[in-house]
Amino acid sequence: IAIRAGIPLKIAAKIDRADEEYYQAVVKPLMDHPLVEYIGEISDREKPQFLSGAYGLLLPIDWPEPFGLVMIESMACGAPVIAYNRGSVPEIIDHGLTGFIVEDELSAVNAVGRLESMDRVAIRKHFEKRFTARRMAEDYVAAYRSQMDQKAQLRLVASAE
Repeated sequence: IAIRAGIPLKIAAKIDRADEEYYQAVVKPLMDHPLVEYIGEISDREKPQFLSGAYGLLLPIDWPEPFGLVMIESMACGAPVIAYNRGSVPEIIDHGLTGFIVEDELSAVNAVGRLESMDRVAIRKHFEKRFTARRMAEDYVAAYRSQMDQKAQLRLVASAE
């Protein structure tokens, strides 16, 4: 996707033993291209700097990822995401605001050209609004209050009978 779009691709990933065959057959041959660089695995401390300096995150995973943490990490750093319409992607990416949900490689290549227009501050704000620990805690409190209110209503109904 990056090569077809004419932009540099930095691959930051650990190659697990289970993925070694795929890496050797598909990824390693790309390393000869001047636009492709394999960084290797990066630490959690290095990740924010890496992602905040990225033009965007390409996530061309072709299986139904149940929850793509890397997409949220990218948005936390203000970096837009381009990902296939699989698994949790539509629940995480706000198409046109935090990135682009695409159906195929050609759509992804076209989306790369639209990354420049993305508002990185808005991407970060969207992350803060939806995915922070504070937001999760507030949602839990609201859910617990709702359950307590329902129980109180049931007690009132039961005592009125």
